[in-house]
Amino acid sequence: MARAGEIVAFRALGLSLTQIAQVLKGDRGGLEQVLAVHQPLLENGVQRLIETIGRVATLCRAIAAGHAPSSAQLASIGPTSPVLTVFELPWPWGGERFELRHVKALNYIIGPLGSGKTRLAHAIFDALPDARFLGLDRAAATSADIDARLDIDPPSKARVLQALDWLVDEGATASLALNALLAELEAEHQGTLIIDMIEQGLDQATQEALMSYLRNRPTTARTLFMLTRSKMILDLGAVTPNEAIIFCPANHSPPMTVHPYPGAPGYEAVATCLASPDVRARTEGVIAWRPAVA
Repeated sequence: MARAGEIVAFRALGLSLTQIAQVLKGDRGGLEQVLAVHQPLLENGVQRLIETIGRVATLCRAIAAGHAPSSAQLASIGPTSPVLTVFELPWPWGGERFELRHVKALNYIIGPLGSGKTRLAHAIFDALPDARFLGLDRAAATSADIDARLDIDPPSKARVLQALDWLVDEGATASLALNALLAELEAEHQGTLIIDMIEQGLDQATQEALMSYLRNRPTTARTLFMLTRSKMILDLGAVTPNEAIIFCPANHSPPMTVHPYPGAPGYEAVATCLASPDVRARTEGVIAWRPAVA
């Protein structure tokens, strides 16, 4: 009966009968080895289950909103997440290996102040070929600077003007901050674009219009990584299958992908990092003085 109890206990842990037989041969030192092999398998299974739950939750939200997913959309949320690039995480993580996967058309990088999210963004910029980084120094651009840049590239200027008209019709407020952002978004350069605090200088209506604009881009549009702490930019209830959230924990644990539904690991922590535009406006001065890599 004692042995039967042990077998039941090991089966409850998910061990196979072969593994249990190995342990019950009397070599108790083998238990540690069996469990060391078994733990990563369980963790991988949990991650796959979390991803599946996230895909189901996303589909449910889309259906509830009256948008039945097409075959192409269903294919885009398949379980395979190829590794885009691998690099060593900078300080404060201490050189851990990081695999960049779950990359979608829109990718959010979020975390509390001091979590290293800006350093992560720069590391992604360094690791991805042909990537561009749009920093907070764009706020210093003048109208003449933007016009001079666009005059060099007439097709891009036409796209910027068209995008600006669309955004204003959707309620956005025309501003230098928006023009500087659009000048980079609509540039001929097609490499990955990484944007530091995309909401910088944009009011609530403009942020809402901008996200609508980004979600309606063609499938061939460049991949975006956006640092943000705004609820209007990262509306957890509106995240689509073509979007991913990368969270940098406050305790400097390695960055993690967070699925946009309550109960998912990291969801509550992400939610606490987000603030309304009026709160973000009061903290812009705090952000502005930080070094280029924080």
